[in-house]
Amino acid sequence: MSTPVPGTKPLSTTEGFLCGGLAACVAVTVSNPAEVAKTRMQLQGELAKKGAAKVYKNALDVIAKTWRNEGLRGIQRGLGPAYVYQILMNGSRLGFYEPIRRRCNKIIGASVTDQIPLTSIFSGAASGIIGASLGNPFFLVKARMQAYSPVLPVGAQHYYKNSFDAFRNIWHAEKFRGLVRGIDAAALRTAMGSSVQLPTYNWTKNQLVSRGISRADSIWTFLASSSVSGLCVLTMMQPTDTVLTRMYNQPTIRTPDGRHVGTLYKNPIDCLWKTLKAEGPLGWYKGSTAHFLRIVPHTIVTLTANDIIVGLYKRVRDGHSE
Repeated sequence: MSTPVPGTKPLSTTEGFLCGGLAACVAVTVSNPAEVAKTRMQLQGELAKKGAAKVYKNALDVIAKTWRNEGLRGIQRGLGPAYVYQILMNGSRLGFYEPIRRRCNKIIGASVTDQIPLTSIFSGAASGIIGASLGNPFFLVKARMQAYSPVLPVGAQHYYKNSFDAFRNIWHAEKFRGLVRGIDAAALRTAMGSSVQLPTYNWTKNQLVSRGISRADSIWTFLASSSVSGLCVLTMMQPTDTVLTRMYNQPTIRTPDGRHVGTLYKNPIDCLWKTLKAEGPLGWYKGSTAHFLRIVPHTIVTLTANDIIVGLYKRVRDGHSE
């Protein structure tokens, strides 16, 4: 998140939303192959006891086999809905974070410039939940498209010709309820990650600048702060990320009253519990390596690009030549 510079007008919520969304789109282009690997690793051996046959050895094996069997299209599956999701998700997370944090600081009588852990964590979680709710249908489609493999399938398989076909099929089968499937898991996952992403990024950045280790506008400051933030997000979010993937991808059946319900899990807590019973605590952390390969560069590129984009935008908007 861009740190306000004295003498410059803060970004409006709309400006922050657009800058954040653009930065996230740059990042997802880089990180999407690792996201495909993470999704397939999380679904491999779902609810199976130890010793079950494995299609993929590890995250790098997923990427290698997907490239060999499915080509560029395979390792970039779901990129279309991923772009839209990132605009909504990170646009909200980066755009609403500062307005919410400043409002919370005012409510408790603190200065809007103070970085208070409690208001920072709350603001990160709140802005993340907003983004997750708006972007849920696109994340759902993305996850199902990334899980699909015509050669080496794992988990339930949902074949869609493209994103439009996916939305059409889901709407035809389940109407609005199908598009919001898994939204509770999405809110939980994103709240966990968002609660630490921006607070840890800002704290690390402020420490580096205040201690004279690096300049506020240095690319190394952005990279170091983003790396710390990415590792914190990974630690907090992994179990709920596995739950979200499985909730989205599980097959559904139609009940006598016409509702479509998942055949494996009732809700995120049920998914956590069943995964623990069948696969042990490590089941929650399936795909951790792939998640690391995704979240760290994604966070680095998102937050670094956001700072750069915001800086460039402010120079253009305010008419600064340097």
